[in-house]
Amino acid sequence: MRPRRAIIEIFSTFAELENDKFSKWVTDIRLRRSMENCRQSSLEAGNLLEDVGAEHFWSLYWYRIWRLKSQSSNLAKQHLSAYLQETCYWAAEKILARFTINQYGLADYFQMGIAEIEKILEGYNPEKNSNLKTYASMAFPSRLKDILRQTKEADISSNWGLLRKVSKKLVLEALDNAGLSCVQISQYRLAWTCFKMLYLQNQPGGSQKLPEPDNKLWTDVANLYNSERYTQINPPGSECSPEIIQQWLSQTAIYVRAYLYPSVASLNRYNSEEDSNQEFDIKDGSSESLITTIIDQEEAQERKNKLLQMNQVLLSAFEQLETQSQIIFELYYQQGMTQQQIIQKLKISQPTISRRLLKGRESLLEALINWSQQSENISVNCNQIKDMSAALEEWLRINYAQSGLKAPSA
Repeated sequence: MRPRRAIIEIFSTFAELENDKFSKWVTDIRLRRSMENCRQSSLEAGNLLEDVGAEHFWSLYWYRIWRLKSQSSNLAKQHLSAYLQETCYWAAEKILARFTINQYGLADYFQMGIAEIEKILEGYNPEKNSNLKTYASMAFPSRLKDILRQTKEADISSNWGLLRKVSKKLVLEALDNAGLSCVQISQYRLAWTCFKMLYLQNQPGGSQKLPEPDNKLWTDVANLYNSERYTQINPPGSECSPEIIQQWLSQTAIYVRAYLYPSVASLNRYNSEEDSNQEFDIKDGSSESLITTIIDQEEAQERKNKLLQMNQVLLSAFEQLETQSQIIFELYYQQGMTQQQIIQKLKISQPTISRRLLKGRESLLEALINWSQQSENISVNCNQIKDMSAALEEWLRINYAQSGLKAPSA
């Protein structure tokens, strides 16, 4: 496919496919200029340029720049993408020969593979895999097979089963990819969250064939959406009927499928009148995308809501403690008294104070565990209980101490 060529070309040209086969190499002027500048400024690189080790040298050079995640990382990724074009092409040809799926051709598999370049680079370790191209020749087929497996799973899933499986991040990316506005994405995301929360409650974990949601479920989802929109969406918008919620979720499933398995064309296809040496428009990727902003905002809001809920749960549990325990907690955590000082103030024994503190913490921890199980719908293991116990102690020393909650008068 690729005749013996100079290193500069290997790291600055891209494959163009026509009629589902390789057509020609197209030079990216910016990448070529970048390679020429590096050659001139690096004596070591210049010496290696025509040596057999030059290819390995430059692949490591650009890989290390990419790993830095600096302003030059995107440029380095473009060089590495050019370098791995041929490797990806042969991987696509191998997959095409092994798997017969009518809707995919060689160009489709080629684009799928190149789209995974970030994952390929993330999995590469120069200390374990000395040659990037050798590693990529194994990684590309593996990634393509994973994509085909996921496609098969999606194909056998109903819309509701698919929405049940996918992650929040993927849903947001699919909605953003569909071109929805920020407000629409927030609405669809909340509808999906409410649906997944209620649809999960009474469904078996491993079933692929899930029953169709009934009218009661859609009503429950709509009611939950309408109550949650005030805290989850800005502006909250108007109330939604069960029919609108169902319509949004059906459309969300379509967007998710389209995002996971897009109709593909050649990655580097140009109009016939275009010059093969035309300079590409390569973006630096410095500005954050809408989807990244939404995810960050949503995660921050979700953390805030969780903390508020936890705070309310613990305050409610605290109010259920016996009056004497509440007084001891106030003196110990809010006023910072030692157990000896509490003994002198309340005129009770040290074992009583220790027992009240221990039992009180156990009651609060139990309330925290129950809340976690109900809100997250998961079983809690020993390590999680230890983490919750530490979080409870932090709450008692910081949040509770600052809450100003007063125990009833003795």
